[in-house]
Amino acid sequence: MSARIDAGQVAAIAAKEFRDRMRNRWVLAVAVVFTALSVAIGYFGGAEQGVLGPRSLEFVITSLVSLVIYLVPMIALLLGFDAVVGERERGSLDLLLSLPLTRGEMLLGKYLGLAAALLLATAGGFALMALLLARQFGWPGLYHYLGFVASAGLLGLAFLSLALWLSVLSRDRAQASGLAIGLWFFFVLVFDLLLLGLLVAGAGEAGASGSGTDWIAWLLLLNPADLFRIVNAFSLDQLRSAGGVASIVPPALASPWPTGAALLAWIAVPLVLAARRFR
Repeated sequence: MSARIDAGQVAAIAAKEFRDRMRNRWVLAVAVVFTALSVAIGYFGGAEQGVLGPRSLEFVITSLVSLVIYLVPMIALLLGFDAVVGERERGSLDLLLSLPLTRGEMLLGKYLGLAAALLLATAGGFALMALLLARQFGWPGLYHYLGFVASAGLLGLAFLSLALWLSVLSRDRAQASGLAIGLWFFFVLVFDLLLLGLLVAGAGEAGASGSGTDWIAWLLLLNPADLFRIVNAFSLDQLRSAGGVASIVPPALASPWPTGAALLAWIAVPLVLAARRFR
């Protein structure tokens, strides 16, 4: 982005984007959906065993991780895919660029406004579950749950950056929406299937021990959804010792800090690429 960024111009664009989302009830709709699903999963998840309420913090976080991986990337992509190309199709992009602001300021302002709406919807949607967990597990339970909500916000911001990049690259809204859907399918569904295929093939070639497949686990860095899963898999001792993704993660990634840093890179890099393209 341009080295000269006027914070006032950025704040004005961000405020406009945020007001637009609030005006069309987008934030409220997403928050209601997250509230209903999180309470249903966390509070009624053990109903078939005759138990109501959160059975354990590990059960709640594990269940909500799956919910977030499917919904948050989709919501972020739908929120941002037409941020630039939509303005171009409506004919308002030239009007915006005629104002005394740079392209970098406009893009950053749009991103910050959309990010504020996304984070508000996410935090609001998980707030009721936070109260239930604080009541049952106290501060330790609330601490880990807030870490989960923060990582969900980072995941959403990463896919919002990708959505803005697609919006800059696309010729029209139809192309942008198609690319957004394809990106969601790839990162949420296809990527892990490909990785599983590589693991099976590599284990078959290396023998039953699978000692030659360690490098494949580093490919998890190429998927923000998997990074989110890793961060939460190692947030609690009980989850850390469980199977699943934790069983193939290299020791260097078995901490929230390097994976959290990788998530931040997924936020910054697509945004920088979008700014360079937009110029």
